[in-house]
Amino acid sequence: MACPNIKLNNGVEIPLIGLGTWQSGPNEVASAVEYAVKEVGYRHIDCAWAYGNEKEVGEGIRRSGVPRSEIFITSKLWCTHHQRVEAAVDESLANLGTGYLDLYLMHWPIHLNPNGNDPKFPKRPDGTRDVLTDWKISDTWKQMEACVKKGKIRAIGVSNCSQKVLEEQLLPFVEMVPAVDQLEIHLYNPQHKLVEFLKSKGIVPQAYSPLGSTGSPLLGDETAAALAKKYELQPADILLGYLVSKDIVTLPKSVTPARIESNFKGTLAAVSKLTKGDIAQLDAVAAAGKQKRFITPPWGVDLGFDNWPQ
Repeated sequence: MACPNIKLNNGVEIPLIGLGTWQSGPNEVASAVEYAVKEVGYRHIDCAWAYGNEKEVGEGIRRSGVPRSEIFITSKLWCTHHQRVEAAVDESLANLGTGYLDLYLMHWPIHLNPNGNDPKFPKRPDGTRDVLTDWKISDTWKQMEACVKKGKIRAIGVSNCSQKVLEEQLLPFVEMVPAVDQLEIHLYNPQHKLVEFLKSKGIVPQAYSPLGSTGSPLLGDETAAALAKKYELQPADILLGYLVSKDIVTLPKSVTPARIESNFKGTLAAVSKLTKGDIAQLDAVAAAGKQKRFITPPWGVDLGFDNWPQ
């Protein structure tokens, strides 16, 4: 069962389902990636320098035996690396053991002090995040564009960028329009207006945490459960199939073989069964009182999102 692709704004094709690797622990990721690629048919792996497991991801890809050219690999620029994009890209390439990335994302539109007291989350003396507020993310973007021109990256995009940030800080200054925006998108945080805006600009939306976070209520949602029962599927299949049906690249994360397989095959089964009426029903769930975000780091900066806790 092959996963459908969607075309990015520069012609590169990306599979609509990818394996997420955030919060996947040591000695788990390589086996998970190998199983997903070799046994299930995943051809899209989403990783990041900040996850601390790129070397294991690369090992899993090599162990799968599937040619690198058949696998779409995403990594991300961490917040302390905005002044040294090419060096950060080179580090990810070395970790993964590959000569190029298919997609490279700005992980957050925030530049943390690279000379601070921690390599990932430097803090000021008062305990707040050490954000360099005078840095322009458009300067980060120019360095990312240069890496595309050098052949180190096939496509570039952003993550956690609101319409406000895109319109005010990035789009007026770019040569290459971002190919994607990876966001927390799921049944309880569908971000309808932002998704519509992205599509109007030729930017593909991607969903991380599409099942919510650990212990989230999404899997017990009544609407998803009713549709799962109707189609003899699992609620997770409905939650993921709902997003893929809307041409949102969906990145479920698991290290459990059975879940890795069901996240892929169940999603495709749901896509084949969900009707426009079902999608409309699911689209209305959050607005009916269930709107909730699970990922809201305390950056101390207004990112311009709706429903972001103050």
